[in-house]
Amino acid sequence: MKKIPFIFLIIYSLTLFSQEKSNYKKVAEKFQSFYNLGNYDSIFNMFDQNMKKVMPLEKSNTFFSQNMKAGLGLIKKMELYKQKQTAHVYKTTFDNAIFDVLISLDTKDAINGLYVSPHIPKNLPKLERNTTKMILPFQEEWTVFWGGTNVEDNYHVAYNNQKGAYDLVIVKNGKSYKGNPKENSNYFVFGKKIIAICDASVVKIITGVKDNIPGQLNPNQLTGNTVILKTKANEYIVFAHLKENTILVKEGQQVKQGDVLGLCGNSGNSSEPHLHLSLQNVKDMNVATGAKLYFNKIKVNGIVKENYIPIKNDKIQNIKLQ
Repeated sequence: MKKIPFIFLIIYSLTLFSQEKSNYKKVAEKFQSFYNLGNYDSIFNMFDQNMKKVMPLEKSNTFFSQNMKAGLGLIKKMELYKQKQTAHVYKTTFDNAIFDVLISLDTKDAINGLYVSPHIPKNLPKLERNTTKMILPFQEEWTVFWGGTNVEDNYHVAYNNQKGAYDLVIVKNGKSYKGNPKENSNYFVFGKKIIAICDASVVKIITGVKDNIPGQLNPNQLTGNTVILKTKANEYIVFAHLKENTILVKEGQQVKQGDVLGLCGNSGNSSEPHLHLSLQNVKDMNVATGAKLYFNKIKVNGIVKENYIPIKNDKIQNIKLQ
């Protein structure tokens, strides 16, 4: 499955020189204005020569229009948050999220470093694992494509916001599909019911994202059609890449364990139909820390396991809906 990145990066020749704060303020104001107007050529012209080599005009314009504006929206406000040596980090409020924008200037006030990353608030709640008893989010036997606590079994472990996540599929005779692999309907998981793994409240819904042709990706909407649940223990559960127009729940709704949330799909930054399932400490995936997701009592490769973290290639199934 395609990895889900959550940090945008433009880089740099970060040789830092002492600059007056007023110079940075002027550059930040220009950057905000040009960005909101869609005048990306003018932002490119603010770069030093090394930045222009690293981020040529076409690549730079694509980054600002597709990676940033399409996902984050316009900039509402930029305020100085901290300094890293002489570079300034601005807490930047976009329409859809709050990100940090680091700007570094050379002696001529040209931008020689620009780094865009989620703004991580201080003192976020900690979550190591779930205490709520969970079942699996499906009714058939599925296979763990990515899962476990080490990078070899689960690439998600390398990413702080999804380090306990799973990618889940159905495999028959060694394959996840039958027939033409370019058709979603030929994948065994496509259209399967995705169910609530515990009693919870629906805190976020993303809908209206088209399913990809297998092999193609949609980096502008990373998780695709998505449901996020919150338990009474303040655990947040993410169900991503659902099928377009199949989500059956609404924000604010209370769901019971086993209720159908939607159907498995191939939306977002997904290379083939599958379910991305993860546990995290807060609702916002950009700033969240992932946690270990244990299942209370399930069948693993035909054997009943309790309080279990499935790993890569496990065949897993609920014993019964509780």
